[in-house]
Amino acid sequence: MHVTDYYSIPKPVPFLDVDVFDDKLMFVDPRAIRLSKDPQPFAGDAVNCMESFFHEIAAHALSARPADQRRGLELLQRFEEPWETRLGLAAKGFQGHGGAADVGEWIWKAFTTDARMFVDVGILTQVEDIALFVEGIAEDITSDLTTRIVFKPLADFTAQMLSQYPHFTGAGNKVKTVTRQVWDFQARLWTEVDLDLPVAQDRTGREKPLVLVPRDWARGTLLMNSGRFYDKSVLDYAQAEQTVFTQAGKALKPRKEDLAAQEALARGRETIMEVVHRAHQKGENLVNLFKSFVDERYEPLTDETIDRKLR
Repeated sequence: MHVTDYYSIPKPVPFLDVDVFDDKLMFVDPRAIRLSKDPQPFAGDAVNCMESFFHEIAAHALSARPADQRRGLELLQRFEEPWETRLGLAAKGFQGHGGAADVGEWIWKAFTTDARMFVDVGILTQVEDIALFVEGIAEDITSDLTTRIVFKPLADFTAQMLSQYPHFTGAGNKVKTVTRQVWDFQARLWTEVDLDLPVAQDRTGREKPLVLVPRDWARGTLLMNSGRFYDKSVLDYAQAEQTVFTQAGKALKPRKEDLAAQEALARGRETIMEVVHRAHQKGENLVNLFKSFVDERYEPLTDETIDRKLR
């Protein structure tokens, strides 16, 4: 049963009309939040949360002080499964990968070893970049990570929806005060706050808090996923490297299918990191080029597409 059905709210609505009983296969996408720019002030606050969190982690990763190293890892291990949005699949999120402590350690290890150079030179600069460089991080964990970082703006948006739609408190429906961990982008730390959230009964009759997500903040696939980055930016660069010219000046480009079949260009994070590093040495930032490519082609999902994904 979808939110609009459960609370008898007429459509259209500015939030994702999720199923209150079951998770749906859409993911909170940090790049989509940046590009949507709406609704305000929530989108701006969400970007501030993502920026300050990433910069805090990056600063600690680059620090030589043991105390900073410990704090950086600890900040990445303070995540819980964000089931309040009813998005994603819990079996594939934090708990499906051994828990937040394990996932945080994966990211921290990458930031302080294999991917440290990319942080240092300004290639790995945003939350959405993590999925490009860290093994095991894809739609599910990126969505969980982002949801927890922007949980306060999501809760604030939900509070506005409670004011806009009296259906959430009418006809016996309830709002409950719950305590949740949120990221304070000004103090740059995790803190606990009390939030007033609507509650909906699950199939067993238990009341579970609900956090509403703006309609353009989630996608079926991340705008910046490692597969798309590999197919576009990594293979484009390799294609340019291996292009030869005839005496007449005609460019003979190898096919991307043939490039992907080469052992040195096999699909995977190792190839991504090697090619990005090689391009950087020649003055090219493949991540920035990829972001330009993604941003230029960005379009919000249609209502029909969203409805199909949330069925």
